[in-house]
Amino acid sequence: MSPESTGQNEHNLTAYRRGFRTWRGNRPFWAGLFTMLGGMPIAYFPYADLQLGNMTLAMSTTAGAGSLIIGVLLITLGLTMWFHSIVRVFAGVAAILLALISLPVANIGGFLIGFLFALVGGALSVSWAPGEPKADEETPQDASDPLPTAGRHPENMPAESVLHGATVPQQQVGDHDAASGHDGGTHRAG
Repeated sequence: MSPESTGQNEHNLTAYRRGFRTWRGNRPFWAGLFTMLGGMPIAYFPYADLQLGNMTLAMSTTAGAGSLIIGVLLITLGLTMWFHSIVRVFAGVAAILLALISLPVANIGGFLIGFLFALVGGALSVSWAPGEPKADEETPQDASDPLPTAGRHPENMPAESVLHGATVPQQQVGDHDAASGHDGGTHRAG
């Protein structure tokens, strides 16, 4: 390609990364990730065997099925936060409740690792709010006018102001304002 070419010079990885960044920005991504990371140790530890030299330490408990259910539900809630973010508040509250239930049921919440991840993920999901779409830019203000016209009192504005493309003449400072009962800002002692 020549330097003058207008062809696409981006690498596919860069385009994929930009697309992923856009996808991630439209949903509670980190909340879902933390919730899924919290569900994994809660579901895994009751079925794991720890090898210490020649000794095998089995961590399976009578609540192994409960731990598996809590872990799978947390992973499902994390995926729900990603792919159906409209129910993010429900998913966050459910993740917090499941994290709290995992303390007595699932080996102290997956040895506190799963509990903390699920608790943080649920809190992030409840607190996440979608961003505001960018509004269309209004007509630019005159460069010599440092203050916008919307917040200023009409008496302090120039003789003519622009209002949505149409010029509107302002009152002259001595004209009588019938609606307010005073004339142009001067007070008369009477």
